[in-house]
Amino acid sequence: MTAQGKGLALFALIAVHIALTFGQHGISNDEWVQHTYGRLLLDYYASGLTDMSAFHYKDLYLYGGLFDLIAAALERVLPMNVWDMRHLLSAAFGFAGMVAVYRLARHLLNDTAACIAVALLMLTGAWSGALFTHTKDIPFAACMAWVTWYTTLIVARLPAPPLGLVLKLGLAIGCAFGLRVGAVFGVMVLGLGVLASMALVDGDWRARLAHLGRSVRALLPAVPVALALIALFWPWAAQAPGNLIKALTTFSHVTFAIQTVLDGQIMAITEVPRSYLPIYLAVRLPELALAGLVAALGAVLTAAMTAAPAGRHRPWRQHLPWLTVILAALLPLALAIATRPALYNGIRHFTFLLPPLAVLAAAGLYALWQHVRVSRSLAAAFIALCVIGALDPLVALARLHPYHYVNYNRLAGGFEAAVAGRWEADYWSNGVREATGLLRDHLKGTTRPAEPWQVAVCADPVEADAWLGPEFVITRDWVRADFFISTTHMDCDSVLAGRVIGQVAREGLPLTILKDRRMLTAEQRRVLR
Repeated sequence: MTAQGKGLALFALIAVHIALTFGQHGISNDEWVQHTYGRLLLDYYASGLTDMSAFHYKDLYLYGGLFDLIAAALERVLPMNVWDMRHLLSAAFGFAGMVAVYRLARHLLNDTAACIAVALLMLTGAWSGALFTHTKDIPFAACMAWVTWYTTLIVARLPAPPLGLVLKLGLAIGCAFGLRVGAVFGVMVLGLGVLASMALVDGDWRARLAHLGRSVRALLPAVPVALALIALFWPWAAQAPGNLIKALTTFSHVTFAIQTVLDGQIMAITEVPRSYLPIYLAVRLPELALAGLVAALGAVLTAAMTAAPAGRHRPWRQHLPWLTVILAALLPLALAIATRPALYNGIRHFTFLLPPLAVLAAAGLYALWQHVRVSRSLAAAFIALCVIGALDPLVALARLHPYHYVNYNRLAGGFEAAVAGRWEADYWSNGVREATGLLRDHLKGTTRPAEPWQVAVCADPVEADAWLGPEFVITRDWVRADFFISTTHMDCDSVLAGRVIGQVAREGLPLTILKDRRMLTAEQRRVLR
């Protein structure tokens, strides 16, 4: 099979995986408010731009509505469960993002490296497990992958990139802003790429300034395309000139009364150390990807030491396309370390770093292969190590399905360490859906009471309500609850007493607990903490 054929086979397998499993996932904590926002945006357009409810609904106006608009529109025409539909749509975005990763790696190296990059992404639980339920993070990461792809092509062709390519960049940037204001990172990478291209021009400062001017003029057609899409998908941002800045500053200083955990230490999200994001990346990426990144760093250092002396720019220009990928992966990380924003849920808000990191890791592994292939014994050992490095996370992900977004590498202690409280575990309460099935099964054959059974849920109520029947009602009065469904994340399952009648577990470790409280006395029913 040719390398290109292997790429097609890999994407076919991913497509089959999506088609067979999209209906197995629970509702994430944010999905109800996100979907409501999409419905309100549809109402805004249906009313002739007079219904302004979308811009007063919680803080959702600070986000673009690209994904949620599409989901709300599809809800009206597709005869399927709305939450399964959202998960399939999210996975479709992720699939498109992997196509961008494949194209980028193939352009920079070859089809083999492209397959490696996509495979590394799918071996990363924070990506493949998040495909369906992280309906803000995965679509944004996918759009940013396309921004990186087009930026890479354009920077290498400055100061006269093709108009069609520039318009595609505008489309990608507009869609990324149509999801999150974090798309500003893509604009920053583009700007630094333009400056790097200018710096590598042979000649004096006049020649470089002329190159810069021509580059900027060539990129201008992308601006109206991006602005039009931002106005369409994020109309609040277009209502006042300063709204984009307001959204950016709001998220850089966000504060919620919630906690996160880092290597067993529980802390407020405003108190996370600068090392929070780097550590979480180190424990979330599979060991094979980490090895590839180390190898890529070695390749960069070798290239820097063997480069031509200052003043001879031609050898450096051939590496210019790599600069955009490196910046896409490291610039947001560096700024997060420098500014210490409030962070939680591990790398969830920085899922968009995973595609460029996968490309860099694939490049590192491919560079290693080029070095060891000259020796038959070294080549065999390298292949064996890569196979082991791929099979280990693959088996772990299969055992955790469909909760493999909870997986961690062996450096972190694996899934067991996350459930034990060292790392963020099932923060999306994904196991609640399966727990509702356990509750229905437990009560089969039981006479229904005159009033519905009251269920307390340590998660967003819709996460259980969507899968329970009319014989149940979700209650906020936890003391009176007949049953309690809770994730084990942050020990929420210890809040209420009750007899454990079921649990959602993987590897023998519980992710979600189901308790029967009907036999408890009034004193025993109290909230324990």
